[in-house]
Amino acid sequence: MHRAMFEREAELEAVDEALTELAAGTGNLLAFAGAAGLGKTTLLAEVRRRATARGCTVLSARGGEQEQDLPFHTVRQFAQPVLAAVGEDEHRRMLGSWYDIVAPAIGLVAPDGGSAPDPQGVRDGLDWIVTRFVTRHRPVVVILDDAHWTDAESLAWLTAFAPRAAELPMLLVVAYRPDEHPYRTAPFHSLATRNGSRPFDLTALTPQAVARLVRDALGPAADDEFCRECWAVTGGNPFEVIELTVKVADRRLKPQRENTTELRDLAGTVRGSGLVGRLERLGPAAVRLAWATAVLGTEIPPPLAADVAGLGAEEAAEARTRLHAARILAGGTEEDEPLRFFHPLIASAVYQAIPAALRVALHGQAAAVVTGAGHGPTAAARHLLEVHPEGDPEVVATLRKAAREYLRAGAPEAARRCLERALREPPEPGERAAVLFELGRSALLTRPATTVNHLRAALEEPGLGPDLREAVTCRLAQALGHSGRMDEAAELVAEEARRATTARTRLRMRAEQFMWNAFRADEPDSPARSRRLARLADHLTGRGVAERYILGLRAWDAVVRGEPATDALCFAEEALGSGLGWTNEDWGFEVPVMAALTFLYCDQPGRAEELFADGIAECERKGWRGSHLAFGFTLLGYIRYRRGRLSEAESLVREGLRIADRVGSGAPAQLAAIGTLIQTLIARGRVEEAWETARRYDYGAAVPKAVVYPDAQAVHGELLLARGLPRDAESRLAATGRRLDPRGMRNPSWCPWQQHLALAVRDTDPERATAHALESVGRARRFGTASAIGQALRCAAEVAGDPREVDLLREAVEHLERSPASYELARALVDHGAALCRAGLPQEAADQLYRGLETAAHCGAEALVERARAELTAAGLRPLELRYAQSEELTARERTAAEWVARGLTDPEIARKMDLKEQAVTRLLSAVYRKLGTDRVGLARVLERR
Repeated sequence: MHRAMFEREAELEAVDEALTELAAGTGNLLAFAGAAGLGKTTLLAEVRRRATARGCTVLSARGGEQEQDLPFHTVRQFAQPVLAAVGEDEHRRMLGSWYDIVAPAIGLVAPDGGSAPDPQGVRDGLDWIVTRFVTRHRPVVVILDDAHWTDAESLAWLTAFAPRAAELPMLLVVAYRPDEHPYRTAPFHSLATRNGSRPFDLTALTPQAVARLVRDALGPAADDEFCRECWAVTGGNPFEVIELTVKVADRRLKPQRENTTELRDLAGTVRGSGLVGRLERLGPAAVRLAWATAVLGTEIPPPLAADVAGLGAEEAAEARTRLHAARILAGGTEEDEPLRFFHPLIASAVYQAIPAALRVALHGQAAAVVTGAGHGPTAAARHLLEVHPEGDPEVVATLRKAAREYLRAGAPEAARRCLERALREPPEPGERAAVLFELGRSALLTRPATTVNHLRAALEEPGLGPDLREAVTCRLAQALGHSGRMDEAAELVAEEARRATTARTRLRMRAEQFMWNAFRADEPDSPARSRRLARLADHLTGRGVAERYILGLRAWDAVVRGEPATDALCFAEEALGSGLGWTNEDWGFEVPVMAALTFLYCDQPGRAEELFADGIAECERKGWRGSHLAFGFTLLGYIRYRRGRLSEAESLVREGLRIADRVGSGAPAQLAAIGTLIQTLIARGRVEEAWETARRYDYGAAVPKAVVYPDAQAVHGELLLARGLPRDAESRLAATGRRLDPRGMRNPSWCPWQQHLALAVRDTDPERATAHALESVGRARRFGTASAIGQALRCAAEVAGDPREVDLLREAVEHLERSPASYELARALVDHGAALCRAGLPQEAADQLYRGLETAAHCGAEALVERARAELTAAGLRPLELRYAQSEELTARERTAAEWVARGLTDPEIARKMDLKEQAVTRLLSAVYRKLGTDRVGLARVLERR
């Protein structure tokens, strides 16, 4: 049986249309808005009935007024009926690699105390699980009633996932009260409206519809005046009309004109004070049971409600019977049937009618009862949040346990609420610092400024133990650093290093100090810091984590300063030791990233890729889907860009930018992604697209407060130059030099600002251009990598022009052939070929242009391909058909040559052994370096691992 519906034809027509489209594979979202009692629940019941009749899989949930602060309460209602039917093995199979991340959020397992995922990681996991479920059980209808009471965590997921309904065989139907979501209005609005559509607004029934409803309930003898009075006293609210007819039937009133005077009094008992009065007339036991049920929430086991109400089994059973007969409580007629109110309006009225002091006491009793029933700390914490502080250590302990579970479930805001309440209890003096520390950790991702306040307060607590003090200090430095306050982070750990009483703590604080100073854009004396770091690193062996972090910082400092690459590689190898984890919350991921990038700049990008792939996998396993993962994808894309794999680079960087956009505007992860994307687009020849990207994000408008890579100011100058704006580019690039040079950051491989500046002033100030180009060559030679030297020489040739151009480009090609930098090699080959044409050497030119054309095509550098074709055409040569499907696997001859290199043979020696010309060996090895992502130095190690 299903209740007849009146004046909802448009809504039901929309439902039928959406279900028809769903059967054809097209998803949709329907939203129904209306005040309490207008029939939203009845409408959704009809949606369920029609969806089931069409063979749809139906999932449903309902928001609860008392459960709004329970994280993922709504999500759990969707998930648990599906999961309850199978065991743990099937759970793990269903959730796959997302099990450890998502299971705590959906209440499948108790949190295990492992690393806490970030909220975005949990939402991504839910996306994957729901998408997989929908595709396997299609078509699926998801129904959410009382969505205005949805908890914040479920709502955040649902609003982000809702647009995907159109891409899946899934219909999402929500119903809500439009005036009861004050603190989540914006996200709720985005859920209720999609693609400019509006929710269906349910209106009160007309007098005609109320008359039909009354006659259906009381019989056709109900006269017109009686029916109209029913409409007048209820305002056409369907819930109130139905309840009124029940009261009329109970009183055995004839639905005639002479009884209309009694309708208003009867209608008053349906809501507000009238409802409360009706409840009180049922007796004290019924009142207490109703109050207990209102405090506990929805779907309450009768024994639990009886314990909170302080009733015995027989007394509670009798009270349930009276409440059910009075249409206040539904369910509970059987011992194991959960209690619930007939309507949310009744639940709200009962809860609000409880005297304030008694309501607090009932929450305290509820906390004790649910704890005794084994429901865990989170079930108790909801009630403890409503209890007045009394200095109870057990309350503090329970709230701390609940906070840990919430963090493990990816709900830091809920954890924060518990810990703030624990502070008000308050904790015992020796425990207060630990609570403040936990509170700071819980707010780090969502409220870094709040984190700073709590952690500073923790440091000021008397009797703070050394281990906790160290942990608080390091986490406070992270909060300051991630808020852009690098100077404060560095000063904080420097002060702690001075007051440290153990060598271990002092070393740890110095490591933190070096790191935060390295990221400071306003560091007052970078060279002095570099000298101190070098002196310290010279005496370290990498025996502990702190020593290895310092060695990693030393490796990175050597890179940005342009010290010999061989030295930087040695420090990086020592730093890695047994590995540096990306998800170590105590140490952060910055130094592991620096160590990995050291290999990139030292012409071993393949090794860097391995380290980044491991780091990304580690983040994904832990459910860290924020800045860490954004940096991971972006910098992996940057490595591919440096290797000349431009199409792959663009895809990875766009994914990094997508994740960074979710983190927040202006974050270092976003700046890194934008800069790398711009460089990649320029290399591919899509300058206008790069310009539009910069304009959309206002990139380059200001110098970042923290050091980011690639350097934002330099990238903006490169973009201006590519757009044909040399004067604007000159200004930006010269400012970059004035900022970086005094800091000793002079490696052109890390930031080639001098090369771009030389090109910007080439036509207006040739002498200055030549000086910058040649100085860049000198710096590159000091660093010593083939890619850095080759790139600098190519730029010098472009600035110098005839007659030195050909020789400089020949040397550039020779260096780049010994590097893994495919795109830079392609540029040098095309430039060299063009210069040879101008010098009247067409045969040599053809060879270089053909090689440059094919290499550029393999890189995905469309503009460079077109330029090579144009140069060949201008020289009277016809471009050969390109072999785009170049294998990344070594050929037999390439492997043979590589193995001889690994044994220490020189190119001439290899040429004799393989009976080849030396030039042929050079080209074989060039392919090896580009395919394997390493130079000659790292080749032996790569071959050992293959």
